[in-house]
Amino acid sequence: MRTHYCGQIRSSHVGETVTLCGWVDRRRDHGGVIFLDLRDRTGIVQIVSDPQRTASSYEQADKLRNEYVVKIVGRVTPRPQESLNPKLPTGEIEIYALEIELLNQVHKQLPFQVSTTEMETVREELRLKYRYLDLRRDRMTANLQLRHNVVKAIRRFLEDEKNFIEIETPILTRATPEGARDYLVPSRVNPGEWFALPQSPQLFKQLLMVSGFDRYYQIARCFRDEDLRADRQPEFTQLDMEMSFMSVEEILNLNEELVCHVFQKVKGIELPRPFPRLTYAEAMERYGCDKPDTRYDLELVNVSDLFKDSGFKVFSGAVASGGIVKVLPIPGGNDAISNVRIKPGGDLFKEAAEAGAKGLAYIRVRDNDEIDTIGAIKDNLTAAQKQELLTRTGAKPGHLLLFAADTIPVVNKTLDRLRQVIAQQLELIDQNKINLLWVTDFPMFEWNAEEKRLEALHHPFTAPHPDDLHDLKTARAQAYDLVFNGVELGGGSRRIYQREVQEQVFETIGLSQEEARNKFGFLLEAFEYGTPPHGGIAYGLDRWVMLLAGEESIRDVMAFPKTQQARCLLTGAPSGVDEKQLKELQVRSTYKPKA
Repeated sequence: MRTHYCGQIRSSHVGETVTLCGWVDRRRDHGGVIFLDLRDRTGIVQIVSDPQRTASSYEQADKLRNEYVVKIVGRVTPRPQESLNPKLPTGEIEIYALEIELLNQVHKQLPFQVSTTEMETVREELRLKYRYLDLRRDRMTANLQLRHNVVKAIRRFLEDEKNFIEIETPILTRATPEGARDYLVPSRVNPGEWFALPQSPQLFKQLLMVSGFDRYYQIARCFRDEDLRADRQPEFTQLDMEMSFMSVEEILNLNEELVCHVFQKVKGIELPRPFPRLTYAEAMERYGCDKPDTRYDLELVNVSDLFKDSGFKVFSGAVASGGIVKVLPIPGGNDAISNVRIKPGGDLFKEAAEAGAKGLAYIRVRDNDEIDTIGAIKDNLTAAQKQELLTRTGAKPGHLLLFAADTIPVVNKTLDRLRQVIAQQLELIDQNKINLLWVTDFPMFEWNAEEKRLEALHHPFTAPHPDDLHDLKTARAQAYDLVFNGVELGGGSRRIYQREVQEQVFETIGLSQEEARNKFGFLLEAFEYGTPPHGGIAYGLDRWVMLLAGEESIRDVMAFPKTQQARCLLTGAPSGVDEKQLKELQVRSTYKPKA
């Protein structure tokens, strides 16, 4: 039906007769001459209908309105010099319409205008309900095109340059412990039994390594029934990779090549290599989190040793009970941050309280390195301790020092949160900067206080560091995360490939031998048939595209996302089902609506 897309027409096509199809983006009547902006997914081109030059199309052009679907045959003509539009790739030309065929019209009032830039004021709920209209907009079209380009670059690199093979893994699988809640699917042909939708293809990709497919990848759909945020969805997409016979160093190098390839192909950006690396311990010590944004400084400083014997009991008491005292030094903080904001009721105090802190202590550094703070702190600092504090924090006149004293998790969470908030408020973040960082050597396990047991920090299939096999409870994992401007882009590890080590890990997280055999017997048995050493990584594809697009929510780079209540406003899912279907599945609902 067409010879070209709207966004493809250039001055090189002048004199040609072309056939285009698309939607009327806008219609303008200028003294009897009608101008139409015709839009498809590639862009916009201007159509002209003149009662003198194109009388055959003029009557039809006069009837057209926004979002009508049309087919237009016309001649490509140079625009007059005074009407050139440098903002459009097609801005040097226009098309005089010889024929206009109305393919379909709009029969109802539009819930919002598609063509205007005022879309940002439209409620997201309305955008999601009429997603097919929302996706016609330039912003959403560009985001989905960007997503396509990212996937295309990934495929070409892995398949053509690195000899990977794409293999699909099952969507209907079995529920496994560890991680988020599963989405469950009842089995009709096996009454009383359930499938689970995969949270990741983890076990299947490891089995593919046992099978000899030594370089696997998949653009995988994954499902997690968890609380939602701007960068989470109940169903999401990840780039999943697994590799045999490769060391951690080789895996990281290959992935750096992949990430650099995507940035270069999609955004034209050359990233420097190698990417910086921090161990988990270093990241927590310097930034208070395992995914630090390194586009700005504001590093934390541990001063527990300076205050362990202090007469200020808030500090010494925290250290005595196994906690720590840390400082967040803020250059220029004296002028930028008032006492009111730090004290109870202030915005920074509230941020700290939400992270679990009971309060915020501070020191202001004045001229001649004099300090200004509450008497309980000042009176309990010797001259030598004061000088060591200023030296260690690099504090100069004008610096504000914010202190947190509590358990290690609370202190780190508090100062990490304040670091991010203050960097935003003081405009310390270069928004054009791209900092990629590997965080390595995570702990194998963390303590689950509710269940009173150890649980795997990543997942229980992560291999322990070879130097730490003597005590798995305190072992480091051969795990690594890739951090993009403070956001986890992907994470992975070398895997356990020996049955005895895997059984030890299951035992450490509290799985009995019977439970391990019941849930993972197929994996343990596979390890007895010649399993190669292997490792892998998974990237959150939605999150990656969101960051490349400069969006704040992954919903804006997905075609049909769910809301934060895990609902699809377009289709009305989830919804009730017929009693007959439930009966066939041997399922009965116990839910009782609240009165």
